[in-house]
Amino acid sequence: MKRVLGDDWVLPALDALNRAFFTSDVLTLQQCSRCRHIQHPPEDVCESCQSFELGNFASAGVGCVESVALVTQAVHPLLGDRVPYAIVLVSIADAPGILLTGNVVGVEPDDVRIGDPVTVVFEEVRDPRSGDEIRIPQWQVVRG
Repeated sequence: MKRVLGDDWVLPALDALNRAFFTSDVLTLQQCSRCRHIQHPPEDVCESCQSFELGNFASAGVGCVESVALVTQAVHPLLGDRVPYAIVLVSIADAPGILLTGNVVGVEPDDVRIGDPVTVVFEEVRDPRSGDEIRIPQWQVVRG
């Protein structure tokens, strides 16, 4: 998949908290081992029970568009040839209360609607600085 934001756009810096989210083969969220609460973004402590016993939850990666913004003006010079594009807020079906933002791929930006079912797809890129294989979650509308 061609990088949605282009090859020159900065990649996320991986750390102990976000590594699973950006390197797994599935949508990986943080889950408390004690109370089973799922949270995103990942933190050092469970926001529900304050436990430090945190692990990962492998989501099925399906959800629903809750909000959509059609970007028509480049907010950065590197995005000049990318407009228009759609940014969505997605509720994750198997992780109630979790909302993720991302780009929509595979359809014209004007065709994205609130309520559309979506599935995660990953944009894969090797970080030239670290050599890490990074998998950036994006969203694809599921039609009929």
